[in-house]
Amino acid sequence: MPAYKEVALTVTTPETLRSDTAAPPPGTSAATAQAIPDPRPRLVVGMAAGQLGIFLALLTPILVSLQLKVQSIVPEDDQVTALGIVTTTGSVAAMLANPFFGRLSDRTTSRFGRRRPWLALGMLGLLLGLVIIATASNVAVITVGFVIASASANAALAAFVATVADNVPEYKRGKISGMLGIMQNLAPTTGTWIAKYFTDQMLLLFLVPSAIGILLVIGYILVLPDKPLEEKPSPEGVKAVLRTYWVSPKQYPDFAWAWLSRFLLTLANWMFTTFRLIYLQHEMRLTAAEATETLATGVLIYGLVVMASSQTAGWLSDRFGRRKPFIAIAAVLFGVGMLILSQSDTVAMFYCAEIVLGLGFGTYLGVDLALVIDVLPDPENPSKDLGIFNIAMSAPQIFAPALGALLISLGGGHNYAILLITASLVCLCGALAILPVRKVR
Repeated sequence: MPAYKEVALTVTTPETLRSDTAAPPPGTSAATAQAIPDPRPRLVVGMAAGQLGIFLALLTPILVSLQLKVQSIVPEDDQVTALGIVTTTGSVAAMLANPFFGRLSDRTTSRFGRRRPWLALGMLGLLLGLVIIATASNVAVITVGFVIASASANAALAAFVATVADNVPEYKRGKISGMLGIMQNLAPTTGTWIAKYFTDQMLLLFLVPSAIGILLVIGYILVLPDKPLEEKPSPEGVKAVLRTYWVSPKQYPDFAWAWLSRFLLTLANWMFTTFRLIYLQHEMRLTAAEATETLATGVLIYGLVVMASSQTAGWLSDRFGRRKPFIAIAAVLFGVGMLILSQSDTVAMFYCAEIVLGLGFGTYLGVDLALVIDVLPDPENPSKDLGIFNIAMSAPQIFAPALGALLISLGGGHNYAILLITASLVCLCGALAILPVRKVR
């Protein structure tokens, strides 16, 4: 097995971003250790707040608000189809927006820096999209609002992920990745608990989580070291813009295999997540209020397990200098959780499944971002390539709702068992896809 190869990043960091005196772990190259100083504690706290803010504003509508909005204006027999149309269209927008805005972020010459402007504009656009959804009277307007919200959120997300590559040295990426995984899963936990207080107030259901999210991102912007680009980039033609959406798998096979693994695991996740609230109503005969309450408790359990397993996996990954075994274990655990869900007929079994799913997804989040940054084709301009990698997160959201709706409809409808079994098999494929990666152990 090839030796673990270090990736040295060259970034512009203000002098106020000091380097801690702690030495990097054995095996870390001098170039890697010196290229990026350890981030200040306030930056780490701000980074956590920013991650929480973006996902709180984005995931709450996807998990709860959007489903309740569709149910409020669409007949029951058409709700799954309508939800699939809305989420699929929004996911296309997200897939295209992330690398596009990532490239713009890398080339931005604003005096406020390369990342701050897109963090701010992205969150404001997300708020606009959510207002449109909340006040919509038909599926078409909901779809337009969700497209705006998804594209804007991914503009902010592309800039945010680039700030991690800009400011976190290699030997601390597992720990930071674990922390961000905690925040990503604290977001839906927080969002669902907020949502249960506003199920009868549609506008507040969308606005309260997004307003909190915007305030958190503003806090991150205020502490973010983001030195302006010193030289104006040369103009680009159409071919260069189109290359925004392409990284050669032949030239960068590790990046391609890591991309495929994330794609499959995300596909499995969204195949169920999109329909989780409706699943509780259909399979366990819960009312909308009961399902929302159950979902809030389930997401809380899931989130707590994710937070513990994510931080543990990130620490262990840095400690042993390994990423791949954690990804494989995570995929298997997630698949087992899906199988448990397929046999669940009580709320208690649903909660048990959430524990196993939390272990799997938390382990994955603890090392995912660290592995991604380690295999970037161009570490000095990370935002574009991270945007392409994030297509592996957004593209499955295009296919998952349609594929999920198709599987559920087999045999006369409400066939959630085949949906969950299929998702577990997809997870297994995701685990196998990470094995050929050679640059990272």
